[in-house]
Amino acid sequence: MATVIRLTKMGRKKKPFYRIVVTDSRKKRDGGWIESIGYYNPLAQPAVVKFDAQRLEYWKSVGAKMSDRVNKLTSK
Repeated sequence: MATVIRLTKMGRKKKPFYRIVVTDSRKKRDGGWIESIGYYNPLAQPAVVKFDAQRLEYWKSVGAKMSDRVNKLTSK
């Protein structure tokens, strides 16, 4: 199973809120996920990004690929 760390959309219409999740790469964007490791709220001033750095490193160490957006958000 190829795992990927990506964003899944939550919230309502025009009020996006994203979770940073680990999921199977074959699932849809909002399909089931293995583990939620953080969240991203773009509407807050300033935008809020919180994630568990230890779990992120664990999943990267076992071969999970990060999406481009998650890579940018977590590298700050």
